[in-house]
Amino acid sequence: MLTVKIFVMAFWVYILHCSDGSYYTGHTDDLETRLAKHESGEIEGYTASRIPVKLVFSEVFSTRVEALSAERQIKGWSRKKKEALIKLDWDELTRLANKKSS
Repeated sequence: MLTVKIFVMAFWVYILHCSDGSYYTGHTDDLETRLAKHESGEIEGYTASRIPVKLVFSEVFSTRVEALSAERQIKGWSRKKKEALIKLDWDELTRLANKKSS
């Protein structure tokens, strides 16, 4: 009997709520490890001086390109729009998306 192992890569876009109240958006192929590195301050940059951080949103994608595209899109959003996404408030997210200033 032949056994075939299939490995499926997954990529996440995620939003962290930082200790100063700000949000950080990133993407990764290993969410658990990335969160631990953010929490420990091991990742230099924005979150290192804003720990502790809390994961408030994540979404899985099948390719890194899709996750990176989502990250870039979310990074361009207003705080209100990010908070609607975090709450999964699709009505508010749609309303904000239709506003030019969102």
